[in-house]
Amino acid sequence: MFTGSIVALVTPMNDKGAVDRASLKKLIDYHVSSGTAAIVSVGTTGESATLAHDEHIEVVLQTLELAAGRIPVIAGTGANATSEAISLTQRLSNTGIVGCLTVTPYYNKPSQEGLYQHFKAIAESTDLPQILYNVPSRTGCDMLPPTIARLAKIKNIVAVKEATGNLSRVSQIQVLLDDEDFILLSGDDSSSLDFMQLGGRGVISVTANVAAREMAQLCHLAEQGNFAEARRLNQRLMPLHQDLFVEPSPTPVKWACKALGLISTDTMRLPMLPLTDAARPVVERALKSAGLL
Repeated sequence: MFTGSIVALVTPMNDKGAVDRASLKKLIDYHVSSGTAAIVSVGTTGESATLAHDEHIEVVLQTLELAAGRIPVIAGTGANATSEAISLTQRLSNTGIVGCLTVTPYYNKPSQEGLYQHFKAIAESTDLPQILYNVPSRTGCDMLPPTIARLAKIKNIVAVKEATGNLSRVSQIQVLLDDEDFILLSGDDSSSLDFMQLGGRGVISVTANVAAREMAQLCHLAEQGNFAEARRLNQRLMPLHQDLFVEPSPTPVKWACKALGLISTDTMRLPMLPLTDAARPVVERALKSAGLL
């Protein structure tokens, strides 16, 4: 459940900005039928930053209810206050989630020791498996390989989502690990295949929102060691990997989901805005290049 193509699921909203349950069910059904390995509910792509805490919990619970055991659900539970991250984690304990994805604290830029103590405190507050999430382009905070290796020694810290796009991090982390079972996941679609060829076990993917079957196939081919075929598929997806970030994510991927009929609107909450007229043809071309339109 912590390997393969894991989708960083968008949170569909109606015209008034409320969570759109019907579209959420449609998305989940799409991922179940497409072979997606697991769903991350209310991560960065799920607009965790603009959902109130009670909404955050409710979206995860709705996702669990609609998934109905057909696909594992991982909850985004990160926060820049350790107590807040612990609260989110504990509120979702015993709900049916299979683990938590916890982002590095944003804005306050803690030291490496501060990061270690933050994630250690969260892990010790729960029995749920924990996936570390390192995305310095979003948080302004980079969790370095020695810190990841230290945290990997904690029993229920089982994986890391590495979203720097820096492929050298794979070997830098691996050489420091004592636990061969610790899972490295890419958080960058553009470099995810190379990441897997170096020893990564999958990707937590934005692209999978609209190319679920293709991303599942890509990860399956990589797992089999068929990198020649995987690379041909990845080349077809590359414009999508890149152009889903033509404007701040998840704006482009939400528009793409609507264009494919997966959700009813591409409504965003301020300060995020819908995709601009100038960017729409860019995303449309990427969808066509991938064979999705």
